[in-house]
Amino acid sequence: MDLELGQFATSFGQPSKAYWNTAMGAEGVPFMATDQSFAAESARAVLGGLTKLIGLQGTGGSTTMPDSFDKLRKAGATARETLKLAAAERTGIPREELKTQAGAVLLPDGSRIAYTDLAADAAMLDPVQDVPLRDPSAWRLIGKPMKRIDIVAKSTGTLAYGIDLEKPGMIHATVRTNPRQGGGLRGFDDSEARAVPGVRDVLEITGGIAVLADNTWAAFKGAEAVKYDWGPAPYPAEQADHWQALEASFTEDLLDSTWRDDGDVEDAMKDAEVVTAEYRSPYVAHAPLEPLNAIVLVEDDRVEIWAGHQLPRQLQILVGVITGHDPEQVIFHNQFTGGSFGHRLEFEFIKQTAEIANQLRGTPVKMTYTREEDFAHDFPRHIAIGRGRGSVADGKVQAMDLSVAAPSVLASQMQRAGIPVPGPDIQIAAGAWNNPYHLPNYRMRSYRAAELAPVSSWRSVGSVGAGFAFDSFLDELIHAAGADPMEERIRLMQHDVSRKVLEAVAEMSDWGSPLPPGKGRGVAFVESFAAPVAEVVEVSATERGIRIDKVWVACDVGTVVDPVNFENLVQGGVVFGLGHAINAQITYADGMAEQTNYHAHEGMRLYQCPQIFVRGLENGKQVRGIGEPPVPPAAPALANAIFAATGQRIREMPFDKHIDFI
Repeated sequence: MDLELGQFATSFGQPSKAYWNTAMGAEGVPFMATDQSFAAESARAVLGGLTKLIGLQGTGGSTTMPDSFDKLRKAGATARETLKLAAAERTGIPREELKTQAGAVLLPDGSRIAYTDLAADAAMLDPVQDVPLRDPSAWRLIGKPMKRIDIVAKSTGTLAYGIDLEKPGMIHATVRTNPRQGGGLRGFDDSEARAVPGVRDVLEITGGIAVLADNTWAAFKGAEAVKYDWGPAPYPAEQADHWQALEASFTEDLLDSTWRDDGDVEDAMKDAEVVTAEYRSPYVAHAPLEPLNAIVLVEDDRVEIWAGHQLPRQLQILVGVITGHDPEQVIFHNQFTGGSFGHRLEFEFIKQTAEIANQLRGTPVKMTYTREEDFAHDFPRHIAIGRGRGSVADGKVQAMDLSVAAPSVLASQMQRAGIPVPGPDIQIAAGAWNNPYHLPNYRMRSYRAAELAPVSSWRSVGSVGAGFAFDSFLDELIHAAGADPMEERIRLMQHDVSRKVLEAVAEMSDWGSPLPPGKGRGVAFVESFAAPVAEVVEVSATERGIRIDKVWVACDVGTVVDPVNFENLVQGGVVFGLGHAINAQITYADGMAEQTNYHAHEGMRLYQCPQIFVRGLENGKQVRGIGEPPVPPAAPALANAIFAATGQRIREMPFDKHIDFI
């Protein structure tokens, strides 16, 4: 629009079918991102069109950039040309002779008409159609670092998140539902809770109770005072049983799909020495700093919601069902979120608040989870086992047969939304089936484990577990062949954009240069959400444990819109991936999550964070998101580095079960 950053502000309209996220559908097709065939492009068009049909407005899957990049450019260009048209009609000067600069239309005589003076007239005109987008050589802002207007408030603790909001006359609430998720409430005794100072009432809601109080603390203390009779878990009660269920899932009747079957794996391994390995990824909580919370006001003619959520249009529909309102009567005020990572794709906390508020019409209800409730009722990252068989010949990787068993994230999420989903779940295999290596013989199968704990999308979804298994096993095969881990990966990588990513990270890390004893480098490559990412991790093995010294990251997103923000996102993804690889897991005992706060489910500590060097490449044809893709390579790159430094192979997350870190 030819505006400077300080000349405009953004505001969020109400959720609408008009704001569908095409990429959320198009990126889920069972075709590799490198596949530009007619069938692949047709499938993307169909699924992208489906998001328009159902009005899927959402944030997730690293789709913001691929979905909005061209849309917003077109919107800005259309607005600019329509403002010029308004100026042309006012002055009689042809639109083609007008220019724009810094929020104004420039006339041939050098005079200016501000956009603000033309906006009302432009709003009455039909928008100018088919406006050509500017060539990248003419970009003024894209590709340059921009000032982040939110940083000061976030850094000084003055930004208002959902948990900070208050409404006149509101009542506070917290909820308790069965810590054995889905087990139900058989009965409760709230007599002691009602005696807690500040507690106003205790209500029964779906699956549990809600405590109403004058403030959050009183609500929390009241909920602690209730005596509960919870039902049993509808999934295995003990963690060992979850692993056993996965181990038993590698059967023909639980085969979800054969995603790759290149060459002839069995023939290639017939007379070869076969390498085998098994890799495990645990349940992991989302654990955002801001616990789930919402404010809901229900009145006869409307509902208002104040919360942070990733699927606002679907939220309107679900809340309307609870309160008896049409979706258009549900007004949603989306808030800044203190972390999500997929946590706020779920609807339970919003539905609970709406159910409470529906019983207290006319009174705003602010519902806040305790930290323990947030952990206990998180739908975590799915658990997974990967099993690899492979062979090498003449110093090269010859064959790989990789199978991954996991519960279906898609089926679990859609079941909670009441939507049946047929067909295989691509996320069980993500990060393994879609890696663009050219292995001469490669088979990749996924198996769907049933009746385990409910799971959900977690930052990078399935690419963490399957990507860890794939790249770790590839590294083992490369070492079995006696080849260099970087050189063999580059040799196998015949996709040009991805190969350049590997070459870049090799150059950045000075791969191949000698290291002193006790140090090691590991490399990993995982493509997720169509963004190829390669990472090199360098570690030191000390007497007290492993120290992560440096990480180099190269990734291709087609267009780096803001290099500083890009670097921050990549660094955050690396820290997220490393921290959860080292010491994060959810385990179950008596059907309940054992980890219910940060002391038992840690992220990476500041003193543990390495130096992280980032390079963004722009060889890809389409702009890609980078919020999630740096996460999956972190775990295998770290495991491979530990092997290089110590000779110890770590095949199970969290790594601190097997080795100490400092």
